[in-house]
Amino acid sequence: MITRVSLSQLPQAARTLFLPVAIILLVSCSAATIDISGTYPAPLVQKLPLTVGVYYDDAFTNYSFIEINDNTGDDQYIINSGASQVELFNTMLPAVFEQVVHLDSIDSAANFNNLDAVFVPAIEEFQVGLPQKTRLNVYEIWVKYNMRLAKANGDYIADWVMTAYGKSPEETFQSVDAGVNDAANVALRDLAASFTLGFSNIPEVNEWLRSQNALAD
Repeated sequence: MITRVSLSQLPQAARTLFLPVAIILLVSCSAATIDISGTYPAPLVQKLPLTVGVYYDDAFTNYSFIEINDNTGDDQYIINSGASQVELFNTMLPAVFEQVVHLDSIDSAANFNNLDAVFVPAIEEFQVGLPQKTRLNVYEIWVKYNMRLAKANGDYIADWVMTAYGKSPEETFQSVDAGVNDAANVALRDLAASFTLGFSNIPEVNEWLRSQNALAD
């Protein structure tokens, strides 16, 4: 038979000993949080003469990835990258388009008469490679994005997938936080380069740009 005893029923000395031990156990079982941060230089490309609205939904702005401990099945790391993702796109898009308008919702695009298109990025998949798991001497980050471009009235323009990859050598960093953060920043810069150089080459985008006379002959 198991007898249940509440904390209030314990002697004062036992409670004094129990509380610190309980706190230590709770902290040891909690996941470590890694907030991705960095700076992203604006790409040097010729701007397209377009006004584009951009909408970041809550899933994008608050994106977090949970790395599971293979041995216990508990959450090991919580990697928050939403803020850095938004910062990257807020730097990248004004370098690509003449004007960028931030939208509170997709429907709010109808309130702007001068929008040529609405852009909505989404993260479809996020993978982390830790040296202690992969047996490789690098931290790795791989992200799969879905990019959507539509007219202000909602009509389809293009929908395409892009991936970004970044890695950092383990010996360069003294902590998992720093290694993961650096790999994530490499991945984000990889995305910026791929997006700015490849945007006009997406077939549906290229056709739309030509219909807008946005491409130089």
